[in-house]
Amino acid sequence: MTDGNIFHYFASKDEIIIKSTAHCMAKVEDDFMAQAPKDMADIERFLEEVPYWTAKKHGKKYRFMYQVYASPKYREYGKEFFAGVTKRYTEYAKSLEPTLGIPWQTLQPLIYMFVRACVHYALFEDEDYLKPQIALIGEMLPLITEKYAVK
Repeated sequence: MTDGNIFHYFASKDEIIIKSTAHCMAKVEDDFMAQAPKDMADIERFLEEVPYWTAKKHGKKYRFMYQVYASPKYREYGKEFFAGVTKRYTEYAKSLEPTLGIPWQTLQPLIYMFVRACVHYALFEDEDYLKPQIALIGEMLPLITEKYAVK
């Protein structure tokens, strides 16, 4: 593809960076969500496997995204992307509520905590950060399931 052909679709190099980063991260997010637990019995597997799976499969992409969105030049686009993440994770929590029997308002912060721990691990392979957060989620789940009488 020639430069002229590329710039038929994109107005500038900056637009290529912005659009490709957002597209890449949306695909990573879709891939991540496809691994989500389908029911309460699947949560343990999810908590144990997904942080390592996503680090192996998407670690380089997360590092790229953070390099782009942490740049002062693209920071506003990062804010916009993460506002969309907040909206998508809220919708995801709402979609899990009927399946798991836990209110979405309780699921949403657990999702945020888990995803942040996974992304941090993917970026830095820091188990000292990952393991306590996964353990805390694991300890909270029985309390939450008891509170909402989840079977």
